Amino acid sequence: MNKSELIDAIAADAGISKAAAKKALESFLGNIEGTLKKGGRVSLVGFGSWSVSNRAARDGRNPQSGATIKIAAKNVVKFKAGAELEGALNK
Repeated sequence: MNKSELIDAIAADAGISKAAAKKALESFLGNIEGTLKKGGRVSLVGFGSWSVSNRAARDGRNPQSGATIKIAAKNVVKFKAGAELEGALNK
């Protein structure tokens, strides 16, 4: 499912216009992004939680030439599924 299909599904399920569904989805995603940028954690009980983790700098290898390269440190987003979501997937 892509973003436009999700917007269509939200609009149909909630009985609202696609424009309102798009605005709601963009607000939801923007608030998650903003919280993660501040180093926070977003938790939706039963669904899952998003958090930010720091990946340390490391040495890597260019697969074509075999040369060693430096891979810079960076922040990565982690998602851990909640118990209800995992249960729904493993019925």
